[in-house]
Amino acid sequence: MKSIADEGTGHGQPRRGRGRPRQATEQRTTGEQRQKIRAWFADRLPEDWVVGPAGVQVDDDEILVAVALPAVALPDDASPAERATAEGARITGFREDTRDRRMQIAVEAQSLFGRVVSWGASSGQTALQFTTASIPVMTRLRLAERQVLDTLIDAGVARSRSEALAWCVRLVATNEDQWITDLRSAFEEVEAVRSRGPASRPEG
Repeated sequence: MKSIADEGTGHGQPRRGRGRPRQATEQRTTGEQRQKIRAWFADRLPEDWVVGPAGVQVDDDEILVAVALPAVALPDDASPAERATAEGARITGFREDTRDRRMQIAVEAQSLFGRVVSWGASSGQTALQFTTASIPVMTRLRLAERQVLDTLIDAGVARSRSEALAWCVRLVATNEDQWITDLRSAFEEVEAVRSRGPASRPEG
């Protein structure tokens, strides 16, 4: 799916109504919590916004809600550029028309779930993220690992070690997407089994 860069999104700059990130010491998000958050948004999003279930991604810091909009009706001979322009216009229109309502939902969700709420939308083959959170992640790297980051900087791929590390994460996400998906699915299954508990318990 083609993505459009959002010129209005800052790099980790605070926004009105964006809430505060969760503390790093808090417990990791479970599969059950993800399901609860997704169900809440499925109930709260107005029916006239979407043509199908919204994509809701959840981690310890952020909830990203991607609304699926109707496809644009164009002539069969419309060029890819014309289609992309029309789809982008539909997404932009949705963004402006629903801004106040989305802010209300975001404030309510942030109060309930303690996470920043970000928004995006898609139409046809075009997707746009309106607001996303940039969360700093601290780590310790050995010499050989730091040299990898420094090589990316020297080659002009990144401007800093933090940017180089983010580049590496994106590379893994792109090239190992199925593996990451399988890991996430396996983890959620383990969480689901753990939440049910044992069928029998020892008598006290």
